[in-house]
Order: sequence, then structure tokens, then C-alpha cells
Amino acid sequence: MPHTASRPKFLNLLLIRMPVGAVASIGHRVSGIFLFLSLPLAAFLLDLSLQGQAGFEQAAALLSSPLLRLVQVVLAWSIFHHALAGLRFLLIDVDVGVLKSTARASALAVNIAAPLLALLFLWSIW
Repeated sequence: MPHTASRPKFLNLLLIRMPVGAVASIGHRVSGIFLFLSLPLAAFLLDLSLQGQAGFEQAAALLSSPLLRLVQVVLAWSIFHHALAGLRFLLIDVDVGVLKSTARASALAVNIAAPLLALLFLWSIW
């Protein structure tokens, strides 16, 4: 009688090809986390900008730094992806776009549109 090994298999998660809907779903969760984590920075910048003319100029100078420009682009992607994927999930909840082909197409549209909109945002602030 052959003995089969019962030890766990190593799964390389970088080699697993996710369906486009799974990528949209994971992106929705990741973008939500980014948006939540950005709240303290947004509150700090809002407080700084409301302290008067000098505070506003200091907040504007901070926002024009290269590091915060990168943060702005990541947050722009987060906002666009979270909004578009959220609309997609809301439509699926009311039985619009639940067919496999339509769901794949809408997930692909979200995965393509969000980075394009973030690049458009980057172009507009540069």
C-alpha cells in the first residue's frame, strides 16, 4: 500500500493567477485601507490650512513635495478604485451585471479605469 505524504504543500502566491473579479475585490479592500489610513494626514493638513495664511502656505508647500505628490497619486487611485468597484458591487447586489461575462467586463473596466484616472490626476497636478 503506497504511503502518501500528509505534509502541507508550499503555495507560491505570486504564481497563482487570480481572476479579474478577485483582483477588483482585493483592490477594493486595499483601497479602503489606504483611504482609512490617510484620514489622520488629511485631518492634519486641514487643521494646518485653517490656521491662517501662513498655515495654508505651509500646507500647500507640504502638498507640493515629491513624497506627498506620490501619496496624492496613490490616494487618487484609492478613491477612484474604491468608488468604481463600490458602484460595481452595488449594481451586482441589485442583479445588474451578474452574468459571468458582464461581471468580468465590469471588473476589467474598474481595474483599467482607476489607474488611468489616477494618471490623469497626476498629469493635472504636475
